[in-house]
Amino acid sequence: MHLVWSDERGVIYDAPTWQAVGRSGFWKYPWSSYPSWIPLPEGSTLFHLVGRHPIGISPKGELRVYEKGWAVAAFIAPAHTQLASAAYEKVSNAPTLPLYAYTAVGWKNGRFYVPAVRIDPQPRQDIRHFDPLAINRGAEKLRKRFPSNRLVAHLLDNCVERYCCPAARNLALGRWECPLPTSPACNAACIGCISLQEKHESPIPSSQERLSFIPTPEEIAELAVYHLNHAPAPIVSFGQGCEGEPLLVWRTIEEAVRLIRRKTPRGIINLNTNGAWPDIIERLAHAGIDSFRISMNSAQPAWYERYYRPRNYSFAMVKESIRRATSMGKWVSINYFILPGFTDQPTEVSALYQLIQETGLHMIQWRNFNIDPDWYIERMQLCMGNLQPPIGIYALMRQLKRDFPRLKFGYFNPTEKFIRQHITPLPASQGNTKCTV
Repeated sequence: MHLVWSDERGVIYDAPTWQAVGRSGFWKYPWSSYPSWIPLPEGSTLFHLVGRHPIGISPKGELRVYEKGWAVAAFIAPAHTQLASAAYEKVSNAPTLPLYAYTAVGWKNGRFYVPAVRIDPQPRQDIRHFDPLAINRGAEKLRKRFPSNRLVAHLLDNCVERYCCPAARNLALGRWECPLPTSPACNAACIGCISLQEKHESPIPSSQERLSFIPTPEEIAELAVYHLNHAPAPIVSFGQGCEGEPLLVWRTIEEAVRLIRRKTPRGIINLNTNGAWPDIIERLAHAGIDSFRISMNSAQPAWYERYYRPRNYSFAMVKESIRRATSMGKWVSINYFILPGFTDQPTEVSALYQLIQETGLHMIQWRNFNIDPDWYIERMQLCMGNLQPPIGIYALMRQLKRDFPRLKFGYFNPTEKFIRQHITPLPASQGNTKCTV
C-alpha cells in the first residue's frame, strides 16, 4: 500500500517506494497492522492537509516524515467506519482542520484504499441513489403541498439546497428517514459542535448554521404524518445536526408526537439527543417516541463531560436515560464518535462494556468523529501518560460481537421492521445484565 501525498495545488500523487501508515491517537502503525483496507467508497471526499507532512515507511523500512508534500486524508462516505486516521507531522502554525473526519489513505493497484469497514448495509445515503433532478422535483412538490410550513421551508432552503444534507434529500425524494429539527438552543457546549463554534474560543467556523426558530407542534405533525403515510420504511427524527438539543423543547415535541400518533400508527418516531434528563426521556417515551439515539464521545464520565461541557446534567443522568428507555421497551442506540486511538483505549472499552451491561443498550452506531485529532487531544488534555496502546477499532468490534451477540452495529436509525424483529424489552426491575437485544 503506497503512501499518498499532495502538492500545493491539491494534486494527489503516490510515492511508490514508500508504504502507507495509519494513525491511532499518539501511535502510528504500518498499513498492514490494520486488518481491513477497502477501496475508497463512492461518495467519499479526499482532502489535502495543508501544513502537515505525511508519515510513511521509507524505502529503508523506517518510520519517517515524507517532506515532499502535504498529507492526504479521506472523508469517507456514510455507512462506513474508519479504523485509522491520517498520519502526519504538523509544521509550525499549521491551521486547525475543519470539522470533518480524517481517515488514512493509501494507493494500490491503480486505486485509493482506506482502512475502514462498511458498518451498515443499508443504501440510505449512498450517493448513487441521489438524482439531483428528482431531488429538485420532490422539493418543489413539498413546497407546493406545504406553502406556509416554516419547518418544510427550513429543510428545503437550508438542508437540501445549501448543505446537501442526505437526510433532507431523502425527505425530498419521499423515502426513509425524515429530519425534524426543532431546537435552536442547547444544554451542552461541545468542543466539536458542528452548528455553533464560539469565535472567542474556536479557531474554526461551524460547519452549518443552527435552526433559528421553534416550529409549532402542528408544523411538525403536518410534515411527519405526510412522510410516515407515504414513504417506504418511514422514520421521522427529532434532533439534527442543524439544531441544538431537542430536550429543551420537549413540550413541543411531546405535543407533536401525540398529534402524529392520533393520525397515523405507521413507522418510527425517533429522537436523537444527548439524553440529559431521564424524567423527560421517560415522558417522551410515554408520549409515543419509539426509539432514542444518545450521542457520546466516551463512555467514561470524565472524558464525556470534558468534551460535552454539559449544563445542568451529568453523564450519570445520560446513563440513567438509556436505562429507563430500554426498560420501557424502547429501542436505544448510542451515536458513538469513533476516533482511533481513543475509542479503542482499554479503559474506554471497559467503560463501554459497563454501559452496555448496566443499561440494556441495543445498538452502537459507529460514527466517525468530525474533528481535528490534534485539536481534540489538546482540548481534552490527553497525553501519553494517561493513555495506553489502543487495541484497534476492528478488534473492539469483534470483541463486542463475541461478548454481546445480540448487540447490533449500524450507522442509521433502524426501521420499524428491524426493531420488531430484534427488540426484547428489558424488565423495569432488571439491572446489571448483558444487552438483551
